[in-house]
Amino acid sequence: MQRALKSVQGFTLIELMITVTIVAILAAIAIPSYLNYTRRAYYSEIVLATAASKLGITECFQTIGTLTGCSSGTNHVPPAITTNTGAVASLSATNGVITVTPVAANGITSTDTYVLTPTVVNNTLTWLSSGGGVTNGYAQ
Repeated sequence: MQRALKSVQGFTLIELMITVTIVAILAAIAIPSYLNYTRRAYYSEIVLATAASKLGITECFQTIGTLTGCSSGTNHVPPAITTNTGAVASLSATNGVITVTPVAANGITSTDTYVLTPTVVNNTLTWLSSGGGVTNGYAQ
């Protein structure tokens, strides 16, 4: 006499626990990387916002021969931004130094400023970036 074997389908509890553990480990690695990626992408708008002022300050420097007087709204430098525009809360230039304050969002705070300081090398400008956003690794 033969017994009919019953077909059992499904997962054991240990298999399910191992799967949940693997998913949790992958999520613990992926989520911080994703959040950092989104912060850097958001901050790229802040960096990009300085392009017009950099161009204006370069033109001002070439025109008058000094950075003194190369400020927002004067000598070909665009006016300051004082109201929220996208990711930028404010942007101003004073004697060639550009300072951007970001809108607090996506893990970026208003202390994550972006500051561009020009230096004259062989009668051309080179830019040094600094500020809280650079310190935190959102920009270079």
